[in-house]
Amino acid sequence: QVQLVESGGGLVQPGGSLTLSCAASGLTLDYVIGWFRQAPGKEREGVSCISRSDGSTYYIDSVKDRFTISRDNAKNTVTLQMNSLKPEDTGVYYCAANWVVPLCTTAPRERYYGSWGQGTQVTVSS
Repeated sequence: QVQLVESGGGLVQPGGSLTLSCAASGLTLDYVIGWFRQAPGKEREGVSCISRSDGSTYYIDSVKDRFTISRDNAKNTVTLQMNSLKPEDTGVYYCAANWVVPLCTTAPRERYYGSWGQGTQVTVSS
């Protein structure tokens, strides 16, 4: 039984920051945690991921140098620090667990992620 719970979403002005957290339970093997987002009227896209085993990370180009993903294996949490937020970052953010591919070397793909959180809303607006 795997459970993922996101927290930290909210309303922020452009240029502001938010920190999203993903608390995981029931994961006993090495795995990858990915962050996805879905903007209104658009398909869900992978944003970033991190491997529990070796700490490898990946960021899509649109968030590089603005977002930072990190892990705390002891607490089974993954954090997405989002800085310099833009209106186009608006969407529902989901964390998900992938135990098929153990490393994070490319943009997260939904097909590899079998467990999902409920999502947390991020709104970037003036």
